[in-house]
Amino acid sequence: MTETRDSWQGMDALYAELQPRLWRILVSNLRMPDDVIEDACQVAWSSFLLHRRAISLGHELGWLSTSATREALRIVRAGPELVSLEESDEPVLLDDHRACTVEPDRALEISEKLAEVRALPIRQQRIVWLQGLGYEYAEIAAVTGESRRTVERQLIRARRHLTGLGNVD
Repeated sequence: MTETRDSWQGMDALYAELQPRLWRILVSNLRMPDDVIEDACQVAWSSFLLHRRAISLGHELGWLSTSATREALRIVRAGPELVSLEESDEPVLLDDHRACTVEPDRALEISEKLAEVRALPIRQQRIVWLQGLGYEYAEIAAVTGESRRTVERQLIRARRHLTGLGNVD
């Protein structure tokens, strides 16, 4: 199980195994809307990724269900203040309280760039997303189980693909 927690393939397998069970636990215990349960599950899994080494083997589902339950209750307690961005007519405010507006052309450009990243091989996508989240090369290597040099090479290949230079190796 340790290998499961230290590799992307292992985490994928753990997610595939536990997520349906986690969902059933929350649906039967909480009786909340599906979108609340979905959000709570995703927050629990995100937290699990950060704390996975501290969680005892065999206790993953219990930890996830406790975390997801707490998050679902937090979401419900937040009530109407927590509005979906898609449903909101109000502009999103940045940290400095300036309104964040995206022009349609810019939104299309962002959408196209995201599609380009999704077209990369899965290995490169993971590394690109981790770098985009602010991870350093050594941290990406630790998370993915790759060497630092492999992380560098995969990012170079991804950049070449994204800039239209192709895979020139």
